[in-house]
Amino acid sequence: MHRILGKQRVFGVGWRFLHLCISCILWLLISPLYAAAPDCFQIQVVDEQTGRGVPLVELETVNHLRFITDSAGRVAFNEPGLMKQEVFFFVRSHGYEFPKDGFGFAGARLKTEPGAKAVLKIKRLNIAERLYRITGEGIYRDSVLLGEKAPLAEPLGSGQVAGQDSVVVAPYHGKLFWFWGDTNRLKYPLGHYWTSGATSELPGRGGLDPAAGVNLRYFVDSDGFSKPVCRLGVKDGPIWIDGLLTVADGTGRDRLVCHYSHVKSLGEVLDHGLAVFNDDKGEFERTAGFRLDDLARCPHGHPIRRPDASGDWFYFGNPFPVSRVKADLKQLADPDSYEVWTRGGWKRETRPFDATEERALIKAGQLKPGEARFQPVDVDTGGPLAMHFGSVCWNDFRKRWIMIAVARGGGPSFLGEVYYAEAPELTGPWTRAKKIVTHYKYSFYNPVQHPFFDQAGGRVIYFEGTYAETFSGNPVATPRYDYNQIMYRLDLTDPRLKLAQ
Repeated sequence: MHRILGKQRVFGVGWRFLHLCISCILWLLISPLYAAAPDCFQIQVVDEQTGRGVPLVELETVNHLRFITDSAGRVAFNEPGLMKQEVFFFVRSHGYEFPKDGFGFAGARLKTEPGAKAVLKIKRLNIAERLYRITGEGIYRDSVLLGEKAPLAEPLGSGQVAGQDSVVVAPYHGKLFWFWGDTNRLKYPLGHYWTSGATSELPGRGGLDPAAGVNLRYFVDSDGFSKPVCRLGVKDGPIWIDGLLTVADGTGRDRLVCHYSHVKSLGEVLDHGLAVFNDDKGEFERTAGFRLDDLARCPHGHPIRRPDASGDWFYFGNPFPVSRVKADLKQLADPDSYEVWTRGGWKRETRPFDATEERALIKAGQLKPGEARFQPVDVDTGGPLAMHFGSVCWNDFRKRWIMIAVARGGGPSFLGEVYYAEAPELTGPWTRAKKIVTHYKYSFYNPVQHPFFDQAGGRVIYFEGTYAETFSGNPVATPRYDYNQIMYRLDLTDPRLKLAQ
């Protein structure tokens, strides 16, 4: 197995040796920064429940200087004029709560001595635990400044990436292949819009424990920047991919396949079809087109592979699975081979009966809410939920299908409230959902669970999403974190989840 690094082909052990050398060189380059460690005052914010550092915690001084904890929960504080004295820091973070003093201020007064350290314990309200940022620059920036160890080979980020939108990922040839949408670069406000990609090793096969992080190795151009991997000869307009999956071709060889969309805007698709990854070139190539007026009979969302008595199938949905096709490369490319979910079961040549159709019938009085399959309610409020995008996976621990998805509206954020739900079948009924992550006026859209990271027999699961100011109405973007991917961990034995089971 190999990957393309610019125009250079690097194979197997050779790549691992080269990667080790690069990591050593980077270490030597950043090690002079450690000399500054004694001049910094270290603040670490930890989860009072687990003792682990919490990323994305904002510390703000009385005169409105803002500092954001890195992926280890650290801030390297060295602010001229504010050292060697007591400084008050307001402490806040999405889904976390810091104790208030007698005047109602949530924060702490700290003596900012160079070389000293303060640990602040914060209470987690979220059921899911925020772990680390996956993409972007400066992931462990403060830890590096403080001379603390970081788990990543490139703790300051890689691929010259400033931000990346919405991930799809699939195991392929013994590795994980990660792909994102629009990618921001550091040297200019415009990045590229034709899909970027990277690989990582699987846990237990050279990869990190998912609790620690993900070592990404980007496909890069000659400048070292994350390169387009799905250009398809297009000159204008972004190309986004979804429906990423692995399937055997006619020779029995596994191929990495995706659905691509050439778009003019969020609401206008110019062309869409099927593309297959060329291992030698390190990029996708178009193999088939789909009907522009039919976005159901094609791979989309995060595919689910499920064999049954009638064959081996891929199921697709956003997030509810309402279309399927046999796990065959030729049939994947043929829109007439797809079946969609109807009130009478799986059928061809008809419209899917999805959540939108159900809501319309309920509103018209033609369907009772209790008869719906795709209308979960919030178990805490009893209110209906309009689920946006997400993913569905089989869970061995629960012996049920579980969904991680974001709801649209109805909370402190428009696209930042993440829910957990269960169902006995892929087609539901999905009736109850429990909020597991919240955001205040900030988006966390397109969440996806990674079943290849499941631990303890599926009791512990991992998911990520795009943290973005987009659609939030918040005029202030979070430095470094904005428009990047953040990983969460969820323990399915948490008693608060029982309401959704």
